[in-house]
Amino acid sequence: MKTIGLLGGMSWESTAEYYRLLNQLTRERLGGLHSSKCVLYSVDFAEIERLQVEGRWEQAAQVLAEAARALESAGADMLVLCTNTMHKVADEVSAAVTVPLVHLADTTADAVRSSGLRRVGLLGTAFTMEQDFYRGRLENHGLDVLVPDAAGRKTVHRVIYEELCQGIVHETSRQAYMAVISDLVAAGAEGIVLGCTEIELLIEPEHSPVPVFPTTRLHAEAAVTRALADAP
Repeated sequence: MKTIGLLGGMSWESTAEYYRLLNQLTRERLGGLHSSKCVLYSVDFAEIERLQVEGRWEQAAQVLAEAARALESAGADMLVLCTNTMHKVADEVSAAVTVPLVHLADTTADAVRSSGLRRVGLLGTAFTMEQDFYRGRLENHGLDVLVPDAAGRKTVHRVIYEELCQGIVHETSRQAYMAVISDLVAAGAEGIVLGCTEIELLIEPEHSPVPVFPTTRLHAEAAVTRALADAP
């Protein structure tokens, strides 16, 4: 079993979900008392969030690159960047180490394509929905990506930072997200990408009239598959 390096803390709420999923999936595949071999570097999200807001992405990349090198030194055979938004600096993080980085957008796109869908709605932080680093990566896989209107994007972003990242789940926010999803479906979305690792704390398959693609679970599944690729 290979060792998975988790670059987390953005937020720790979703990183805890990564840890749970990695161990659950490993036990499901191997049985008994098996659990995932992993190492975790958890950053202070307040520092990263400040760099996001100030547009200091190069400095944020340096922080995560240093953390990635620490994970490699600790024995990680691969890296999992436990956040959609910070995949904006995935190339810089990957370049800092010699082990492979399992790219979240690639695993998500593979799942969407495997389902036979091509047009998806994307929910995430404003950075993820409005900038090209994530949408463009999905589109490079042949997907047509729709995002909410300005009001919808504002609602989705606010709930992530003010509630979900702090472990707060409100039914009113779930209803607001469901309204945004309905608008995306009306615009032609065949599926919904939950493109922020915290959104899975709020939205489950039954909350959408079309299939949802939970990026945290998909990412964890891809990491476990790689970790067990050579296992007996």
